[in-house]
Amino acid sequence: MAEKNRLPLDEELEKQLEAVRQQEGLETIDQAAEWLLRRRLRKGVGSLTGRGRALYEIRGAR
Repeated sequence: MAEKNRLPLDEELEKQLEAVRQQEGLETIDQAAEWLLRRRLRKGVGSLTGRGRALYEIRGAR
């Protein structure tokens, strides 16, 4: 697979991503970076909306 849109990594970041890759059983460092990003987004959204809060569709006036 061609490396497109890949950010340059320093040695420490690459080590950390490799550790995440192994811990989570992922195939590539790119997958580890995506996994961390998604995890952070989920946590961020959870803090904005409140933990365990569900969103429901509103239909018409009561």
